[in-house]
Amino acid sequence: MGTNDKPYSEKRDFIRMKIGAPLSAKLAAAEEIIEGLCLDLSGGGLQVEAKRSLDVGTELEVEVSSDHGHNPTLKAKSRVARVATNDAGNYVIGLEIIKILP
Repeated sequence: MGTNDKPYSEKRDFIRMKIGAPLSAKLAAAEEIIEGLCLDLSGGGLQVEAKRSLDVGTELEVEVSSDHGHNPTLKAKSRVARVATNDAGNYVIGLEIIKILP
């Protein structure tokens, strides 16, 4: 069954889990680190809230850690897929996971 054959509420290939965990991201082209909050996570990507916007297509390495200190943390190479703003004026950034890192 392809994505187009699924009912509207099930168009995603992966279930999205709400997690609200701290995130740090290192831009691939610079040594700059961006701090944010990982709002949700799925098998194909994550949604992040940050104070700074990023251009669509920007590649970065992200690390998501648990507020409770659980290991392992998620480390992945990712690419910005979309950017929007929320009511608080922060940026909500959709990231596509390119590769899970060790």
